Amino acid sequence: MAVQQNKVSKSRRNNRRAHDALVAANPNECPNCGELKRPHHVCAACGHYADREVVAMVDEVDLDEDAA
Repeated sequence: MAVQQNKVSKSRRNNRRAHDALVAANPNECPNCGELKRPHHVCAACGHYADREVVAMVDEVDLDEDAA
């Protein structure tokens, strides 16, 4: 089991943890549909990226009750 050589003060411990804070998301507006999306990612609402459709979106999926 590890045993410390010297006591680490609260100041030194907290200085080490200074960079561990979470940062807020930085959403951008999709140029096609106007929904908020993550930068450099495909829009989840319309499937566009950089003014072109990358993912074909389906409006509604019709599932049979027997298949589910």
